[in-house]
Amino acid sequence: MAASDTLVHTAQEHTKSGVAVDRQTIEALTEAAARRIGAGHKAAIVYTSGSWVLGDTHGAASEDSPLDPTPLVAWRPEHERLILDAQAQGIRVAIIRPGVVYGGARGIIGDLLKDAANGLVRVIGDGHNHWPCVYDRDLADLYARVVASADASGVFHANDEADERVDDIVEAIAAHTKMRPDVRHVPIEEARAKMGPYADALALDQIMRSPRAHALGWAPTLHSVAGNVARLLEEFRTARAAA
Repeated sequence: MAASDTLVHTAQEHTKSGVAVDRQTIEALTEAAARRIGAGHKAAIVYTSGSWVLGDTHGAASEDSPLDPTPLVAWRPEHERLILDAQAQGIRVAIIRPGVVYGGARGIIGDLLKDAANGLVRVIGDGHNHWPCVYDRDLADLYARVVASADASGVFHANDEADERVDDIVEAIAAHTKMRPDVRHVPIEEARAKMGPYADALALDQIMRSPRAHALGWAPTLHSVAGNVARLLEEFRTARAAA
């Protein structure tokens, strides 16, 4: 880190110590960047947050919309604030909030593809809620643009703005499987009992807009999960075969 002008944090620790590890990472990044500033160099930090800090959006949420985090990520707004506070030391700071990332075999959409192939897809709640989604390669392009732009600071949303309902995504996936899977809608209370606060995160109804990302020239190449299932299935199979 000491030799880098830009530090990009995309990791997440999934153990019980994850929140403390993330905070320690923020402190380490800030200290390294501050030393770069003190030595007369430029320094920037790009931090990854996520759409779940917005909670239910009750309409379209842009980067300046108020936060109402779901319990699973109740700690994230404070960590966003810690990163933004580093600007007082002359560090350029950017926070990227991706939606649900799709592409390859990993992530929430990847789990849906796997479940459909296995014959049973569980949807938390009634499925009428919207997920803000973003293709992994488009997300990578936004990171590259934020890193490359000397003026890119503050919060940037990353989503394809398709405003797709979960049921629409699941129906499109089901239509592309060799044998149509069963789709079960799980009541939120039952899901909470089995999954904890992750269930509430999956049941969020979110519509996001990314005006600050678009101002950097960012334009997603894929604009829908449901409209690209055939492509995503091919990527899923390729990624699993290579694992």
